[in-house]
Amino acid sequence: MGSMATMRAAQISVPDGDFEIVSRERRAPDRGEVEIKVAACGVCHSDSFVKSGQFPGLQLPRVPGHEVIGVVTQVGAGVGPWKAGDRVGVGWHGGHDFTCDRCRSGDFVTCRNELISGASSDGGYAEYMIARAEALARVPAELTDAEAAPIMCAGITTFNALRHSPARAGDLVAVQGIGGLGHLAVQFAAKLGFHTVAIGRGEDKGGLAQQLGAHDYIDAAAGDAGKRLAALGGAKVVLATAPSARAIEEIIDGLTTGGQLLLVAAAPEPITVPALALILPRRSIQGWPSGTAKDSEETLAFCARFGVRPLIETFPLDRAGEAYERMINGRVRFRAVLVNA
Repeated sequence: MGSMATMRAAQISVPDGDFEIVSRERRAPDRGEVEIKVAACGVCHSDSFVKSGQFPGLQLPRVPGHEVIGVVTQVGAGVGPWKAGDRVGVGWHGGHDFTCDRCRSGDFVTCRNELISGASSDGGYAEYMIARAEALARVPAELTDAEAAPIMCAGITTFNALRHSPARAGDLVAVQGIGGLGHLAVQFAAKLGFHTVAIGRGEDKGGLAQQLGAHDYIDAAAGDAGKRLAALGGAKVVLATAPSARAIEEIIDGLTTGGQLLLVAAAPEPITVPALALILPRRSIQGWPSGTAKDSEETLAFCARFGVRPLIETFPLDRAGEAYERMINGRVRFRAVLVNA
């Protein structure tokens, strides 16, 4: 690659600044890295941590994006099985150090020096990106680039959380929020064999919830969502996918004895829960942080095999700002995806 090879990227240069479409010089991948020609990149709510400048240790300018699908164009030394031409995905987990106590226990996603794609390093709002080899997932041919992109964060996060939850086939599982994460979570819950209850705001979402596989729908805007969930028998797991503390607090009483509130949505404000609401029925609250590249591969394979697909709107890279605004204002149905021609 010549020293003058360039690419276009959408970057944030100042906190809360607009996306700038800039020309950047490409660099060759270092040891343990590959270069990817980006085909599609999902626009995630977590990208707001970069746009606002609030991500810990963030250095601007930065190119966001952690729902990346593309093709390997160059490989650095020591990248194991990866070669030019491989179709790969990169998610939130951008790499780990292999040597900290958590990595030595095999818990790579909680690495003390975890890299976050599009935050610790430049991500997929670009024509090319550099990625760590351990962050790469293989992408099945059955999924298009734009379909596969949201699965790299919205998909893996909800699927991984559900399959590691206490719920077993036949248990009642509620999905709070039918947005970018929730519309995938409802599909996963139904395909995993759970009695799936979708909780949204407004009667109009009931039909969509049913199309996605939900067996019951609760309109939280009508009030008492927790009581109505309890009336259905109570949930073994409530997966909270909408970042609203108030909405999450309202469904605590819908958990059955020993039920778990499973958080994948990062509500900006603290969640207030009465101690007795947890103590007396032995309920618990658990967080779940995405997953590793292997988890991504297994999520992609599940989607390909069982027909789970995100509902998407696509935008060219030049319209990254518009795609982000539609996402952050809740107007996109249900994931915005940037695509390169």
